[in-house]
Amino acid sequence: MIDRRPFESLGGANHGWMNAKHHFSFAEYHDPKRMNVGAIRVWNDDEIAPGTGFPAHPHSDMEIVTYVRKGAITHRDSLGNQGRTEAGDVQVMSAGTGIRHAEYNMEAEPTTLFQIWILPNRRGGPPSWGAKPFPKNERSGRFVTLASGFAEDADALPIRTDARVLGATLKAGQSTEYAIGATRNGYLVPATGKIEVNGVTLNARDGAAIQHEESVRITALEDSEIVFVDAA
Repeated sequence: MIDRRPFESLGGANHGWMNAKHHFSFAEYHDPKRMNVGAIRVWNDDEIAPGTGFPAHPHSDMEIVTYVRKGAITHRDSLGNQGRTEAGDVQVMSAGTGIRHAEYNMEAEPTTLFQIWILPNRRGGPPSWGAKPFPKNERSGRFVTLASGFAEDADALPIRTDARVLGATLKAGQSTEYAIGATRNGYLVPATGKIEVNGVTLNARDGAAIQHEESVRITALEDSEIVFVDAA
């Protein structure tokens, strides 16, 4: 089953400094049919104005993955971590027992990003943060694992949940497949371009909730950049 969520149907709010679209119920947007897909709880599509951002605020017991699409985001947290994550790269924060962090766009242009929250498979544990570059040419025509809770994905950023966050870039006409398994849950968004997922057409920034599918075949109708979460 693939539930297409057109970009135009997403909830959201324009705060002036940030224009946010929500694939799932979040903040003031509530839709009982869009609470979560398995362990995938939040997928926000944010545009953050230059020189603005999120002041320090707390999180606990959540795996928070940030995929930067354009510009860069600068991170600071209560553990003393600091870092700048650029377009195409990924940062991960395991909130664990609790962490405070701030995220700012220190660039001269708007920053656009996906922020993805996945429920952990266990509560507590020490909080942590990490970031890593993932060059787009290395995921040309195929999915590359960006963050993972599985030991075999040693090159990916670690998360504390039975999930993978994957990225791919496809040229128009290219296809790739991913065996998700009928008992797993998925959510997929083309950051750019137009694609088909098992025959369902998605435009840029549309979402697809995937359940009860043994595998997915993605075909690019236009040059496309894709982010996909496979979760319990």
